[in-house]
Amino acid sequence: MNGIFAARGLAVAVGGRTVVRDLDLEIGAGERLAILGRNGAGKTTLLHTLAGLRAPLAGDVRLCGEAMSALGPRRVAQLRGVLLQQQVDAFPSSVLETALIGRHPWLERWAWESAADARIARAALAAVDLAGFAARDVHTLSGGERQRLAIATLLTQQPRLALLDEPLSHLDLNHQIAALQLLSRTAAADGTALVMVMHDPGLAARYCDRALLVHGDGRVESGNADDMLTAERLSALYQHPLRMVESDGQRCFLPL
Repeated sequence: MNGIFAARGLAVAVGGRTVVRDLDLEIGAGERLAILGRNGAGKTTLLHTLAGLRAPLAGDVRLCGEAMSALGPRRVAQLRGVLLQQQVDAFPSSVLETALIGRHPWLERWAWESAADARIARAALAAVDLAGFAARDVHTLSGGERQRLAIATLLTQQPRLALLDEPLSHLDLNHQIAALQLLSRTAAADGTALVMVMHDPGLAARYCDRALLVHGDGRVESGNADDMLTAERLSALYQHPLRMVESDGQRCFLPL
């Protein structure tokens, strides 16, 4: 496997509770991993730990063959991109200026964004259906438009590893599918490794190669999406009975 990211013996705790224990994980170029679990199970805490935003209780993480802690903040920001659950815009800025934040890890100190940086950002905006929004104030966007801008900013960064916390938040069905198709194309074309916290196991089955189930009591299950995303496993994960329905080769899971 062409490993971009690896975690060994990882343990994660929040509020004095261990939510992940003994996690071994490796993610290769172009792979798409879905993280699923109940509310409060520790999915976001795990994602932040994988991103290097918080220290693990035990174990270590490596990015492109190097210990993440040894790479330095700028190099980590070049290799690893993160989409957080909530976007905070403290100051007025345009949509294009916000997307260009993704280029900041690549700029030398005191340097301005170049015309090439602007082309990358504009292409990312077009990819998320925001081509005509470049001059708009970010504070005038709807929740769904702001989420699409966050995805565009991540694409503008061009990381090797992208970690996305609920990337489908605020998106209507059309833009949910469009976003997942775009991310999948990016993974295939650029070899970007994707890790996504998701709530819909049917979409995870459709767009991800692998799945990581977080039970919230320290137990995790990881493997091929076809093996992990079954009615039996998901019923145990969500503590509610589910039934799998298959149509035209696609699976969805219905609560009983």
